[in-house]
Amino acid sequence: MLEKLFKLKENNTNVKTEVLAGFTTFMTMAYILAVNPNILSASGMDSTAILIATCLASCIGTFCMAFMANYPFALAPGMGLNAYFAFTVCGNLGYDWKVALMAVFVEGLIFIVLSLTNVREAIFNAIPSTLKKGVSAGIGLFVAFIGLQGCYLVVNNDSTLLTYTAFRDNWHTQGICAVLALIGFVITVILYIKGVMGSILIGIVATWVLGMICQAVGIYTVDIEAGFYSLFPSLGITDFSALGETFGQAFKADFSNVGIFNFIVVLLSFLFVDMFDTIGTLIGVSEKAGFLDEEEKLPRIKPALLADAIATSVGAVLGTSTTTTFVESSSGVGAGGRTGLTSVVTGLLFLLAIFFAPIFTAIPGFATAPALIFVGFLMLSSILKINFNDLREAIPAYLTVLCMPLMYSIAEGIAIGCISYVVINVICNIVMEEKKKITPLMYVLAVIFVCKYIFL
Repeated sequence: MLEKLFKLKENNTNVKTEVLAGFTTFMTMAYILAVNPNILSASGMDSTAILIATCLASCIGTFCMAFMANYPFALAPGMGLNAYFAFTVCGNLGYDWKVALMAVFVEGLIFIVLSLTNVREAIFNAIPSTLKKGVSAGIGLFVAFIGLQGCYLVVNNDSTLLTYTAFRDNWHTQGICAVLALIGFVITVILYIKGVMGSILIGIVATWVLGMICQAVGIYTVDIEAGFYSLFPSLGITDFSALGETFGQAFKADFSNVGIFNFIVVLLSFLFVDMFDTIGTLIGVSEKAGFLDEEEKLPRIKPALLADAIATSVGAVLGTSTTTTFVESSSGVGAGGRTGLTSVVTGLLFLLAIFFAPIFTAIPGFATAPALIFVGFLMLSSILKINFNDLREAIPAYLTVLCMPLMYSIAEGIAIGCISYVVINVICNIVMEEKKKITPLMYVLAVIFVCKYIFL
């Protein structure tokens, strides 16, 4: 049955590999169960309802990806978009969270239409091959950067913006987390080199266990105010009735204090980031997994994009911000995941997390950091496929790679890459004899990105 559903032999994989990959993807994504309620509750939403909505939206979206597209991509409420939802739309702009949910719901409906009419597919295919490789490498650096921050190896600094943690000053919190992450990274690398099945997942669990040992002997100190919680999981009962606090509330939004123009601006902001975050993630993870064909196109991209769009609207109905394809899916791909069976396992774990949320929310950032840093290395290898002798192709790809981690956004990396590609090649076509063809859609994308920076 599984062979018939997911075509395991055709994709050179097996059930054991897919299950381990699904666990690995979930473990690297589990932080969203703690982070999303924490962020969205700032808008006035019930945190328990958000947790349940997060689990359900992630499960439904990931199942859609599995059964509609047969890809090992997992979905969950996106980081960045949830912060924009809570702190900008509901915070700075002062709109009710129900209005924000309606904007997300409408955005999802628009994406469904765009996915069915080939618009999103056309955008994916219009991005030049070199930029796609740059996107994959850029996501690698971005994922690694997230990992470095998650384990406090990289922290904020007033004078240099970023620096390494002060091990001596914060030894019992940040310091030991950073050291444990480094140990976990070494464990992951050695196991991967030796060809051990599930090496990335083993690295996560081993790092977490070492952390619990450090807490037991007093090396790691719990400091809730500073964000350092107990590493030991606890059991608790989830109040399922809380979902009623957010379910369907988008349709009860009061627009009396929100002008149509203001609503459109919020809608377009969600639309832009979600569209190009999703496209960037699909490009990056697919390129690394070898899913792209000879023309650098992704087979079954339409159902993959449609699954993402459906998840967004469903998530808004349940009561969470934009649900999108997660870049952490790359960890499952790195662990060998190649079919929708990986996604099914991840989706089931999100469903299970509703009942055992305290266990999964106890997984610390420093435990998943080694996986993200190592997966970043695996994805960065795509940069070797870029022809650096052709500067008209290489420089836009370089800017794409550079901007993703530094601007902390996949969408911004794609935007800068597309704009620079069009500008450089248009000028070179004028001043040089050798002409390079630029597709009409690339011109359109460049103009849209420029307008985005001017008006949004």
